[in-house]
Amino acid sequence: MDNPEIGKSIKVAGIQTNYIDMGEGAPVLMIHGSGPGVTGWANWRLNAPVLSQSLRLIIPDMVGFGYTEPSPTGQYSPELWVNHAIALLDALGIERAHIVGNSFGGALALALASRHPERINRMVLMGSAGLKFNLTWALDKVWGYQPSIEAMKELLEIFAYDRSKVSDDLAELRYRASVRPGIAEQFSDMFPAPRQRWLDALALDEQVVRSIMHDALIIHGREDIVVPVDNAYRLHALLPNSQLHVFGRCGHWTQIERCATFNSLLSNYLVE
Repeated sequence: MDNPEIGKSIKVAGIQTNYIDMGEGAPVLMIHGSGPGVTGWANWRLNAPVLSQSLRLIIPDMVGFGYTEPSPTGQYSPELWVNHAIALLDALGIERAHIVGNSFGGALALALASRHPERINRMVLMGSAGLKFNLTWALDKVWGYQPSIEAMKELLEIFAYDRSKVSDDLAELRYRASVRPGIAEQFSDMFPAPRQRWLDALALDEQVVRSIMHDALIIHGREDIVVPVDNAYRLHALLPNSQLHVFGRCGHWTQIERCATFNSLLSNYLVE
C-alpha cells in the first residue's frame, strides 16, 4: 500500500528532501511541528485535501524529520532549517509563498519572514513558538520522548485537549513512525537536555518581531500546555499587521481539534 507521507523527492542544499506538492493557486509552504515521528503529511493530513482545492501546498519534511535526510553534520539549528526551506522554494522556482507554521514551524515561519522578507507573503502561526518563554513540562516531555507506545499515547494526550482524538491506532501509527531506522537517533540529536537552550535558539528578539510587516494570522488553543496561549497574545501585540483567533476547549492540536474551522479560516485568509 502506498504511504501517503511519501511524496516527491528532491535534493536541496545537499539534502534529499521528501515533500508533497498538491493543488493549484498561490503557493503555500506548510511547516510541521517538532514531535517525534512527525512528517509534513501527518501534521497537515486533515487540512491539505481542503486547502489544496484553492491553493498550491508545498508540505516538506524538514531536515532530520520524516523521510528527509538528517543533517549532514548531525547538528541542528534554526539557520539549517531556514536555509533548507529557502533552498526548497528556490529549487521549485517559487519566488514568494504564503507560509503556515505549526509550533516549531511557527518559529521557523517568523525567522523566514525576518531574514527573507521578500520571499514570504502572508503568515499563519499556529500554536507558534518564536518568542522566549520558560520551557513547559509538556514540551520538555515531547522533546525528551523515549520510544514506546505508552509514551507516544501520553504525548498525543498532551497535544489534544479532547482526549477522544487520541486513539490506540493513532498512537500505534505515530509510535511506528518514531522508531523507523535512524529516526529516534536523529530526534535525540535535535533537542538534548537541558532543553531551554533549544527553545531560546528558536526565539527572535522582540524588536525583530516588531519589524516583521507581513500580514499574520495567529491561531492558538486556549488550553495549550505545550506552548502557552500567552505566547499568541504576545505575538499579536508585537506583530504590527496581525490578527488573533483563540479556540476555547482546545489544546496544541488546533488543526485537528478544530479542523473544519481551521480550514475555513486559512482558506479565507490565504485566498482573499
